[in-house]
Amino acid sequence: MSSEEISKFVVQGMQEKKALDIVLMDLRSIEHAMADFFVVCTGNSDTQLDAICDSIEETVHIHTNINPWHLEGKQNKEWILLDYIDVIVHVFRNDKRSFYAIEDLWADAQSTRVEN
Repeated sequence: MSSEEISKFVVQGMQEKKALDIVLMDLRSIEHAMADFFVVCTGNSDTQLDAICDSIEETVHIHTNINPWHLEGKQNKEWILLDYIDVIVHVFRNDKRSFYAIEDLWADAQSTRVEN
């Protein structure tokens, strides 16, 4: 299963729970990047963040039989990270996304905004 295919299933899981401002960042052309893709989105509440993460895990697992290698931040519900090795998923609460500005840190990546 390619990282590009996994990232598409991640986006699908996000869309199923109405994630906001979904951005797919292709890092493959960046030397020494830690992954092929970052997929970033925003949720408005703790409940929505949980639902988005659960949907991503379920959608990716159904289509690929892959589980995240690492999951972090689910208890704090500010910035949740799901690590699929070559695809890193960032689910932010709105205020934390603007604070950490992941898209600015990786401005060299080819970014695609996904329509809702």
